[in-house]
Amino acid sequence: MARLKTVQEREGRAGGAARRSVAVAGGPTAASASRGAVAENVERGPAGGADGRAAALASSASGGRDQWSEPLGEKPEDARGALIAALGEVLDPELPISLVDLGLVRNAELDGQTARIDLTFTATACPCMDFIKEDVRDRIAREPWVRSVEINEVWDPPWTTAAITARGRRELAKFGVGA
Repeated sequence: MARLKTVQEREGRAGGAARRSVAVAGGPTAASASRGAVAENVERGPAGGADGRAAALASSASGGRDQWSEPLGEKPEDARGALIAALGEVLDPELPISLVDLGLVRNAELDGQTARIDLTFTATACPCMDFIKEDVRDRIAREPWVRSVEINEVWDPPWTTAAITARGRRELAKFGVGA
């Protein structure tokens, strides 16, 4: 298996400025129809240049949670599956369990070059929401076939432990956490 590199190591070579905006979702997707859905976008600027590298490095403050595989070279045939696989590498900041295995990823789809991720959290006052959203944006934006990332917060239905996958339950049990 190839050595995993941090975003800082990869961005130091590749560059890539980021621009972020936050807006209330209003599109026809199921997530935006949910009460309180919020969309967050990140668009990559032109790669390279000292300014692009500085912006990319400054945006990654995951504290080492960003140990990800190399991005795919081109758009895969199964873009949804590739997005879910990439999100499977994003770990919860409090437990080293993937967001997918915790049942926090409700949906992922690619519309043109925009990745739309429906994401929920364990609680409305989850102190790690910003970390999780940043890690999701950073991981998905690494893929060259994705131009922008939209994160829709979905609160209905609420998250319960029933959403945790069998693999997630096994991983939690390794840490003495029953679910």
